[in-house]
Amino acid sequence: MSMAKAHSVVLFLILCTILHFSSSSIAASPPPSDHRFNVGDLIPFFVNKVGPFNNPSETYEYYDLPFCHPDPLIRKKESLGEVLNGDRLMNALYEFKFRENRIDVPLCQKKFTSDEISNFKQAISRDFYFQFYLDDLPFWGFIGKLEEERLSSDSGGPKYYLFTHIQFDVLYNENRVVQVNALGDPNRALDITKDEDIDVRFTYSVIWNATRMHFENRMDRYSRASLLPVYRQIHWFSFINSIVIIFLLVVLLAILYVRHLKSDMKKYTNSNEEDKEVGWKSIHGDVFKHPPHSSLLFAIVGMGTQLLILLCVLWFLAFIGTLYPYNRGGLLNWLVLLYAVSSVFAGYSAASFHGQFAANGWERTVGLAGILYIGPVFVAASILNIIAISYRTTTALPLGSIIVILALFVFLAIPLLAFGGVIGYRFRSELQPPSSSKRYPRETQQLAWYRRRLFQMFIGGLVPFSAIVLQLHQVYASMWGYKIYTLPSILFVTFFTAVVIIVLVNIGLTYIQLSVEDHEWWWRSVLCGGSTAIFMFGYCIYFYVRSNMNGFLQLLFFLGYNACICYAFFLIFGAISFRVSLLFVRHIYHNVKRE
Repeated sequence: MSMAKAHSVVLFLILCTILHFSSSSIAASPPPSDHRFNVGDLIPFFVNKVGPFNNPSETYEYYDLPFCHPDPLIRKKESLGEVLNGDRLMNALYEFKFRENRIDVPLCQKKFTSDEISNFKQAISRDFYFQFYLDDLPFWGFIGKLEEERLSSDSGGPKYYLFTHIQFDVLYNENRVVQVNALGDPNRALDITKDEDIDVRFTYSVIWNATRMHFENRMDRYSRASLLPVYRQIHWFSFINSIVIIFLLVVLLAILYVRHLKSDMKKYTNSNEEDKEVGWKSIHGDVFKHPPHSSLLFAIVGMGTQLLILLCVLWFLAFIGTLYPYNRGGLLNWLVLLYAVSSVFAGYSAASFHGQFAANGWERTVGLAGILYIGPVFVAASILNIIAISYRTTTALPLGSIIVILALFVFLAIPLLAFGGVIGYRFRSELQPPSSSKRYPRETQQLAWYRRRLFQMFIGGLVPFSAIVLQLHQVYASMWGYKIYTLPSILFVTFFTAVVIIVLVNIGLTYIQLSVEDHEWWWRSVLCGGSTAIFMFGYCIYFYVRSNMNGFLQLLFFLGYNACICYAFFLIFGAISFRVSLLFVRHIYHNVKRE
């Protein structure tokens, strides 16, 4: 009876978690009917955060700077994804009434101390911006401007100006808000160059204008920055480059298969016994032998399979419109939930592969699959969170969010991982190699440098990377800059292109390796496929050096999060490469007559 109660509690917690994420996703993207207003209706408005323009990971709460604030401060209830995204929405003194213009409305009058002026000056010198939300539409503006010494009339050093008046330009179509902009009035900027107490009066204006833009297209504005002519040319050039590489690889593999592989099969079938035992045919008793460190190998395959399925589901959600640009926290909400749910595929794949080689020990393989990715990510995230807390940025996770994430993995991810492992082991398929494995594997001969593992990893990673590098630059610019990537279809085609190239390259590399009688293809297939992610991480370092990002916090966040992302792609590409290499090896040896 107690076991039944325990299972009921687990199921109840799982159900509550799913409902929590579902409701959070719905709250982040309300239905269109919720965005209709009558004249004079108060429109939901929130202030969010401030931060240096060049450091997207270094963001602070809006009221960390001494702006006018209401009493009391009310924090908007946020989903887990919004918290992970660093959003901290709060109420404000600004009021927006639908289609009612407001001119020079006083916000508040404050007397700033010299310390507060110093804080503003430091923020202005670092190009601090603010982010607001009106009717779920994000918009940005700068808090002030810096006039360099060479531009100052008196040449007395740089001048610091604080924008004390903001003009909000709001566009509407019928009874819906379509667009909003915020502009600090430079003619009303206050000179705060001197560190002394000063009285400041803050005001704002709201101007409403009609537009023909439809409400359904109001998010298109955020994609225009990504659809400039130069950007389109980059997309087309990237596609043509990828197609050319794929075509060349297909031609090379066709030549390889027709002229060499079929010739080898024909020769091995018709020749005498002595001639047969050369080349890849001579190691038929070694290629299917139990691979070294098999538990780790199959854990990589299992985790790579899970992450691949997770990625495909996210793309599906983007295609059907569930995920869209600036759906606050929507992507991270789904990412955390789907990672936990998809753990069943990691357990299933790891256990099913392990069961083909050994009857015992599948539990260890499944356990390794469970911690293979989330373990390093947890360590990296913990270090970054401690640093964020020390800097008091909004990227620091509160204790409640950490507890929710831990509960999600303990009560959802781990049970599903174990369930997948049990199913995968019980319904495993038998490995039926074309020939029996030898008791003692043949020793591999010393190979030339261009046939060794490191060089094959270099080739296996460089060729796919060269086909996706242009798109990769746009992805990094979207993640760590202010270009908005709103084309999931192009991203999917780029990923598919990379997978096709990885498959073609690794088939060729596997054949080359077997042809020199090197039977240790198991791990090499994973490393050659996953090495594309190493190039991706190397390019992210190049991107950082060429960018304007700076500071210890931004550097650690940039390297830490990119390392986690590239590690995920290492597992995905490695799993794909392993599966394809296994199919290729089984195919060529099944097509040779058994002795």
